[in-house]
Amino acid sequence: MTVQPTPKGAWKITFLLFLFMLVNFADKIVVGLAGVPIMTELKLDPEQFGLLGSSFFFLFSISAIVVGFIVNRVETRWVLLVLALIWALAQFPMVGTVGFTTLLVCRIILGAGEGPAASVAAHAIFKWFPDEKRTLPIAILSQGSAFGVILAVPALNWIIVNHDWHYAFGALGIVGLMWVVAWLFLGKEGPLTETAATAASEPRIPYSRLLTSRTFVGCVAATFGAYWALSLGLTWFTPFIVKGLGFSQHQAGFISILPWVFGAVVVMLTGWISQLMLARGFTTRGARGVLGSVPLIIGGTIMAIMPHVAPGGMTIALLVFGSGLCGSIYVVCAPMIGEFTPVSQRGAAIAIYGALYTLAGIVAPAVMGSVIQHSASLFDGYMTGFTINAAIMIASGLLGLLLLWPNTERARLHGTVVQQGELKSAVSPT
Repeated sequence: MTVQPTPKGAWKITFLLFLFMLVNFADKIVVGLAGVPIMTELKLDPEQFGLLGSSFFFLFSISAIVVGFIVNRVETRWVLLVLALIWALAQFPMVGTVGFTTLLVCRIILGAGEGPAASVAAHAIFKWFPDEKRTLPIAILSQGSAFGVILAVPALNWIIVNHDWHYAFGALGIVGLMWVVAWLFLGKEGPLTETAATAASEPRIPYSRLLTSRTFVGCVAATFGAYWALSLGLTWFTPFIVKGLGFSQHQAGFISILPWVFGAVVVMLTGWISQLMLARGFTTRGARGVLGSVPLIIGGTIMAIMPHVAPGGMTIALLVFGSGLCGSIYVVCAPMIGEFTPVSQRGAAIAIYGALYTLAGIVAPAVMGSVIQHSASLFDGYMTGFTINAAIMIASGLLGLLLLWPNTERARLHGTVVQQGELKSAVSPT
């Protein structure tokens, strides 16, 4: 098989999109990082703060689906620019004195802007790399989320501790505008659009069949469990360190980056191992499906141990390693969907996948807030919430193992489309 060369400039675009995801996740983490001072200033109870965490995802999925269909027709370069501009502008109202409602509305708007981000960025990457070379750049793209937290948390926490949580939002708005300017001058559309020749020769698959295919459902189910853990980390990790374990806000800022550091290692290892396995002849069932699912099961098992150890360093270690293992599934699912989805439908399919699994972001923070508020003690509430998370991770990993068969999905789907076409021809009048 002839390996298609990587176009010139592909890695520059990958780096810019890495920065795009870095800003994206810095925007996400700030409410959780400033959770304790926000709850104190606005006098919020756990259920209200859980609602604030969930509000980010109210329009997240709807926006992702709408924009997913748009990028089938509009260049990703301009879509990415508009999304980043929305993020930046949504931060500035928080610089002044705000109430709960203003903060809630701004987070909803921010979520609408960030909902399509990961899927549009992945779609953009696919226009720069052929299929057999996509796993590593997708891993680097995923690293943007980790580094968005690793780099932003110390800087934002310094602002929160030494100045005020309001200014942390303003700093993110400025950084977002800087990326917009850089992308305006340096961002380009990838040349591997494949639409002229490939789209003409590829039959379209009905979305009803595409979105109910075994591997698509498996990707949604597996990533749902991983995103449950991620959304809890974005909203509740720092408050747990401060209120649940008794650390200071300053200490919590450094502790909060640990899951993301470990997660970054997991993501890069997954991308490298997956690409190495493919080069050595493994099917994508093993190199993507199994490789992404097994860490979820292991991570959930590790987190299930948390209530059975003494509160302190071991609790943090189990939470770090358990939640950090979720990163593998993000690396492999977009390439798996790209394997069997026609190019003309790929942007929408990846966006719908993202919209469905991120529904976990609506539910998880609110569930944790409700569990904490109705538990006998604050610590018991956190432990119950993390145990629910562990069970969901294990179940999602098992569903991934059962359903992820990307190496046979394309032949099955396209074979069905051909058979349907032949049947219509046979019964149509001549």
